[in-house]
Amino acid sequence: MPHVKLAQAPTKELLSPVVKNLQTLIKFESVTPNQGGAIDWLNNELTELGFSCEQFMCEGVTNLIAHVKFSPGPCVAFSGHIDVVPAVSGNWLSPPFAGNIVNNAVYGRGAADMKGGVAAMLGATKALINNAKNKIGSFYWLITSDEEGEAMYGSQAIAASLAHNNIQLDACIVGEPTSNSVVGDTIKNGRRGAISSRIKVLGKAGHVAYPENTINAAHIAGNIVSILSNLAWPRDEQSSKTTLQVTGININNEVDNLVPSQCEITFNIRYSHGYKSDDVKHIIAAALSEYKGLFSIEWERPCEPYYTAPVKGWSLINEVEQAIYQQTGSYPLLSTSGGTSDGRFFANNATQVIECGVRNNTIHQVNEHVPINDLLKIEGIYRNLLSRIFIETV
Repeated sequence: MPHVKLAQAPTKELLSPVVKNLQTLIKFESVTPNQGGAIDWLNNELTELGFSCEQFMCEGVTNLIAHVKFSPGPCVAFSGHIDVVPAVSGNWLSPPFAGNIVNNAVYGRGAADMKGGVAAMLGATKALINNAKNKIGSFYWLITSDEEGEAMYGSQAIAASLAHNNIQLDACIVGEPTSNSVVGDTIKNGRRGAISSRIKVLGKAGHVAYPENTINAAHIAGNIVSILSNLAWPRDEQSSKTTLQVTGININNEVDNLVPSQCEITFNIRYSHGYKSDDVKHIIAAALSEYKGLFSIEWERPCEPYYTAPVKGWSLINEVEQAIYQQTGSYPLLSTSGGTSDGRFFANNATQVIECGVRNNTIHQVNEHVPINDLLKIEGIYRNLLSRIFIETV
C-alpha cells in the first residue's frame, strides 16, 4: 500500500483558492445527471464576479449559461461539466466525495474529470475579472450535469439555446483532462466520431453431421468479422486514424451438435473527421454486400467528429500553444485521440474548439486525483490564455 500522508501543515499551495474550490466541488455528489448543488454553487460564484447567469433544466439535467460582456471583441467560452461517474467501491485512500489532500494531491471522484478543470477555470476567471486593464469581447461559461451519460440534454441543449438566441461563439475552450505525462503536453484540436453497431446473422440450423443442409451463422459471422477488421479508411489523416473494434461475438447455442442459425456481432468504430456517421454506414454496407439478406444491422449512439485546423489570422490553437509555452517552456502535441467530448456540440465553421486540461491518468478510477502542482499549472495556463484573449493590447 502506498505511503499515505494526510493533513499536511498548511502551505501557500494547500491554501490556494483553486485547491479549496476543487475540494468544494468534489464534495457535491454530482453523479450524472444530478448536479448535487455544484452548478448552484458555480452560479453564485459567477454572479458575484458580475456574470449574468441562466440555469435551465432539460429532462432532469441542469445546465448553466453565464456571460459577461466587456466591450466589442471576440466571443469566447469556457465549456465543461460537473457530473461524474459513480464512485465504485475499492481501496480508496480517501472517501471519494471528501476532497481530502493525500500526498500533495486532491483526491476524489471527478478531481481530474473534470472538476479540477472547472476549479482552475474559475480561478483564472476571477483573475481576469480583477485585472484592472481594459478588457474586450464577451466571455461565456457553459456548464452541464450531463456529459458522462448519454449527453442528450446537456451541452447539446446549451448549444441549441445559444443558436436560438443568435449567439455565435468565435472559440470555445473545453477543460477536459487532455494531458498525458505532464500538464500541457497534449491538447485536443478535435475528436474522432464514434458509433456502435449490432449485426444479427441469420442462418439455417441443422445437425452438424449434415452441414450441406444448413447455413452456419457462426461461419458467416467469422467472415464478416474478417471483412470489418481489414477495412481501409482512405480519408484518414495522420493525426486522426479510424479504428474499428469488434466487441462481441455471441451465439446462443446450448448443444455442440447443432449448427447455429443465429449469431450476433457487436462492434464500435472511432472514425476520423474525414467521415460523417452516414459515410461510415455506407462503407460498412458496401463491404458486406455479398452477405446481403443474411444479416440485419442496427446502429447505435452516433457521435459526430469535430476538428479545428490551424488557420491564418487569429487562431485558438496558437493562443493555447503560447499560453502553455509561457507556463511550461514546451509546446503541446495536437491530438484527436480518446473518447468523444462535448466539444462536438460547439464546433462549427465559425467556432474553433480546443480541449486543454490536467492529466487523464486516473480518470474514472479508484483514487482519482490531481496533484496540487498540476492544478496550479493548469490554472496558470488558463490565466495566461484568458489574458491573451480578453486583455486589450495597445
